[in-house]
Amino acid sequence: QVQLVESGGGLVQAGGSLRLSCAASGFIFSINAMGWYRQAPGKQRELVANAPNADSTIYADSVKGRFTISRDNAKNAVYLQMNSLEPEDTAVYYCNALIVGRLGLTSSYWGRGTQVTVSS
Repeated sequence: QVQLVESGGGLVQAGGSLRLSCAASGFIFSINAMGWYRQAPGKQRELVANAPNADSTIYADSVKGRFTISRDNAKNAVYLQMNSLEPEDTAVYYCNALIVGRLGLTSSYWGRGTQVTVSS
């Protein structure tokens, strides 16, 4: 059974920074894309940043220049450095990974989420 565990959320004032971490464990043959999504109250879950591989990254327009995604393939981990946080960034942040497991099948896994609250 594959699990994704996030950490690093919390309460921060506007303009502050937080760093989210996510580590995958279990039977993992390889990991394709890893990324972060978020869901604010009353809104749909949206992509924040994605790292399809070690050489490419994708960001939502709203976080470009403020957030940085990175991966540590040796640790099956992905990180999200969030700077210049704004109240609009308040949401539950979820880690997602496309993992190749048994029989070579690729499945999408989600973490339970970590709350990020930015006060004005």
